[in-house]
Amino acid sequence: MPQTMRVIVFASQKGGSGKTTLAGHIGVQAELAGAGPVALIDTDPQGSLAKWWNCRESPTPAFLHSAFTNLVHDLDEARAQGFKLIIVDTPPAVTKAISEVVSFADLVVLPTRPSPHDLRAVGPTIDICDARKKPMIFALNAATPRARITMEAAVALSQHGTVAPVTIYNRTDFAASMIDGRTVMEIEPEGKSAEEVRGLWEYLQQRLMRLDAMENETGEVVQAAPLFRNMNSLGREVPVFGRRAV
Repeated sequence: MPQTMRVIVFASQKGGSGKTTLAGHIGVQAELAGAGPVALIDTDPQGSLAKWWNCRESPTPAFLHSAFTNLVHDLDEARAQGFKLIIVDTPPAVTKAISEVVSFADLVVLPTRPSPHDLRAVGPTIDICDARKKPMIFALNAATPRARITMEAAVALSQHGTVAPVTIYNRTDFAASMIDGRTVMEIEPEGKSAEEVRGLWEYLQQRLMRLDAMENETGEVVQAAPLFRNMNSLGREVPVFGRRAV
């Protein structure tokens, strides 16, 4: 039987990828879309997601205080309390603890800015997902509209995994929303940023529903497909994103 609660982990070793902002927005959008009850967990010692949530007037999504060492118990407790979706934010680093967090994920989202530095930095996070055999999605974030590098980044990332078909573009409303605990969907629900967040959540939800369907058929937990290494389907070398070539 499929799990009654799903866990999405946002992970990236690159600081400034927009991981916390996306985690908060997806948590709120999932709740607005009726996928709740939703709870957020912040495993980053900086506590940015927790500080943002503390500024919120809305009681949803919920916030669960947890730590690396107690995550398995806290997730079990969340499941017992009837939560349907858990969104986990992680520190901008690659450690054994983050690998443990990823082990609980049903889906890992890697927010990535379309820049050479960010593309080179995703390698270790890919390796963690690979080692843990977890489904992984790249989410292009804070992109510049009509910039050629955005398309090039999507093509490069696609050699190493699935790229979400919705790009989140760089707009000031995202930064403003993190000041007072709101989201762009709550500040300007008809705006382009809100539309992009809704589109990204719909795609992530489809991926989770696909896992549910596959588990219903097999009765087994679905594992991630093997990731591409250093060659594309045409036999040409592709960037290794900071990983040691094999």
